[in-house]
Amino acid sequence: MGTNTPKNNRRDLVSADQALADGLGKHASAITSIVIGGVSQTTADIVAVLQARIDSANAAQTTWATWRNAVAADRAERTKTQAYVSGVKQALLVAFTGQVDALADFGMTPRKPRVVTPEEKVTAAAKAKATRAARHTMGKKQKAAIKGALPPTDATPEAPASPSPAPAPAGSTTVTQSS
Repeated sequence: MGTNTPKNNRRDLVSADQALADGLGKHASAITSIVIGGVSQTTADIVAVLQARIDSANAAQTTWATWRNAVAADRAERTKTQAYVSGVKQALLVAFTGQVDALADFGMTPRKPRVVTPEEKVTAAAKAKATRAARHTMGKKQKAAIKGALPPTDATPEAPASPSPAPAPAGSTTVTQSS
């Protein structure tokens, strides 16, 4: 079942035009002419106009596909040669440093030096100082002043000077001899 108002895309419009032309061709004996805009049109004239629309749409479709392929090829070529062209531009900027007229011949302008205002310098210094404080970073002299020390331990092994007798168990008496 067809529709009188096709969707507004090229494929549907072409198929609607084709169906209209096919129907007019099929019923050409029943419909000899139609009055359109006050002018009588034969079935063959109407089919010719519809065929011109279909041909135009098909040509646009193939042209569009060709254009898309050309655009894709252009993008691929630009991506492939981007580093090369960038290198050429860098070499020209170095070769013609300070020569505005020569760079203009290449469609280029000289590099502008970055101008840093005093306020930006102060802000950057304060930010760097805050970052060092947050990360606890130090300079050479501050690092050199820090000396490591071994932590004190309770069980330090010391060699005894002379063997000492083992302690007596609790509740026992010890006898000592005197001479």
